[in-house]
Amino acid sequence: MDLSTLGTETRNEKTTDLDQMSPTELLLAMNDEDRSVAQAVRRAVPDIAAAVDVVVASLRQGGRLIYLGAGTSGRIGMLDAVEIPPTFGTPRGRVVGLLAGGAGAFGVAVEGAEDDPAGAVADLDAIGLTARDTVVGLAASGRTPYVVGGLAHARALGAATVSVACNSDAVISRYADVAVEVPTGPEVLTGSTRLKAGTAEKLVCNMISTATMARLGKVYGNLMVDMNATNEKLVDRARRIVAEAADTDLDTATRALAAAHGHAKTAIVLLLANCTAEEAAARLRDANDDVRAAVAA
Repeated sequence: MDLSTLGTETRNEKTTDLDQMSPTELLLAMNDEDRSVAQAVRRAVPDIAAAVDVVVASLRQGGRLIYLGAGTSGRIGMLDAVEIPPTFGTPRGRVVGLLAGGAGAFGVAVEGAEDDPAGAVADLDAIGLTARDTVVGLAASGRTPYVVGGLAHARALGAATVSVACNSDAVISRYADVAVEVPTGPEVLTGSTRLKAGTAEKLVCNMISTATMARLGKVYGNLMVDMNATNEKLVDRARRIVAEAADTDLDTATRALAAAHGHAKTAIVLLLANCTAEEAAARLRDANDDVRAAVAA
């Protein structure tokens, strides 16, 4: 493929004098371009919603969400993956980020790794890919060989596949059950897809993971009721979450959390259903860990 035909590789006519702009002019130009990213993502919402349905189905049957990418795209997938356990209380390993060249390539680029489709096959095999998993391939260009190889391998094993690209008619779309295409157009700095394209990919990952976890009962209202309170800031946040969810004061929330051994969901059900911590925990088990269903029961 002639890369010069890709929108993400095209020269931006608005910034041909980038090297002569003042800092303020350059930053305003970047901001103007960045404003177009959210609208590009918005146009892809129906496909992103379809991707969420696929990921939810995988996680409900014990599978995983596996992000796969090279360079900036792979790093964005890894960023989302590492934030899921503390935010939503998921077991480590349920959401995985794979980066061409290995985890060490996050800090030091491994040149050429993105051109190796067999590398993705090896990486997926190393984590024991199964048909219950969903592989989300991220590639700003939409044609990265590492991602193509990973998606093709996932499909061959019967896993669900999702592609996320920042160009239309992307090669990786051909290997996906759900293809998300967010054409972000020319970058302010020609070809530097860590800019608009990277922003678009981060927005899409945010949407997929957050909507998935909401569907799985990991939130109550807009509160992170399943977060892991592993430091002083998060312990305080848990108190405030319980107080907000149960419409009570912080002292009551603190006592409920103590009774629930620090588990916010149990504390919330305890307060809203006016029951003991043991009964609240049982209600949550019976309701598949969903607060609303546990309270209604």
